[in-house]
Amino acid sequence: MKVEIQPDIRDIAAQLGAGVPYALKALAGQLSDDPDMGQPSSLPGILTVTVDGDMFEDCPDLSVGYIREPDRIEIRFLRVAPSAGPSMDAQEQEQEQPADPAAAAITVREVADAWHRITTWLQSNAPDSYAALRTGASPAAIAALEEDLGIRIPVELHVLWLLTSGDDGGNGWGCLPGNRALMTLDAVATVYRLKMDAQAHEDTINTDRPEDERITVWKATRIPVIALGPADNTSGLYLDAESGCLGRWSRYNEGPAEVLDTLVTYLEGAADMLEAPALATGDRPGLIGGALVWLSSIDPAQEDRWQPWSG
Repeated sequence: MKVEIQPDIRDIAAQLGAGVPYALKALAGQLSDDPDMGQPSSLPGILTVTVDGDMFEDCPDLSVGYIREPDRIEIRFLRVAPSAGPSMDAQEQEQEQPADPAAAAITVREVADAWHRITTWLQSNAPDSYAALRTGASPAAIAALEEDLGIRIPVELHVLWLLTSGDDGGNGWGCLPGNRALMTLDAVATVYRLKMDAQAHEDTINTDRPEDERITVWKATRIPVIALGPADNTSGLYLDAESGCLGRWSRYNEGPAEVLDTLVTYLEGAADMLEAPALATGDRPGLIGGALVWLSSIDPAQEDRWQPWSG
């Protein structure tokens, strides 16, 4: 099992003590042999292990968080292990845990597996699209967005953002069907605020409308996730944190059409179409140079350059 330690984690390790980098390296070796040694944390998708600092010179006790994917581990945070706090702190941590830890663990594996299939294909066949994917967001960045939106981020979206924090577009095309792109966290916050403002405007007018004519253009539980394109946030897909289903959104506030997909099935469907294009329905993957381009949303002027992917 490959264990990856990001440069920022190595920098933090060097600041915590002279022995911390060696302790982290030793832990990476242990995780390679036993990927599931960690325990679920209050951060969805993150497993944590504690390192006994007494085992290493100039090293405090450490708390290390990591994501486990099918064939790799990525260490995502490192900090000095907190001392045992009051019982209320423990109760608060328990409340932060998913309602069903076993179901959450399955969801984490499903998202990580589907995204790994997509990125593995991109790395092998569409390097420009692969290079356009941003690195994963930090737990702190996701927590800040959660606080900004005032809504708990669902487990499946949380783990996806830990793996990648957006798609800048391979030569202008997003890597998801329809050449859509995973939105950056800043774009998510911007669109969410715009949609909430639009609903607030409607709510003001709704006070003078009959109850059966009141208009809902947005709900607070909807989190914009996917945009029409890397540079086009006029429409896209949202994830409803309450239902777990995707839906379509637009800046023009048309009635949203539900997409009968969860985030997991959507990503799995994209991976299936890349791996078995002959069985693809609704869209067809291809290449223009080193970028993945889906046929359904290709610019007609680019069609002569498009090469269908046959597997």
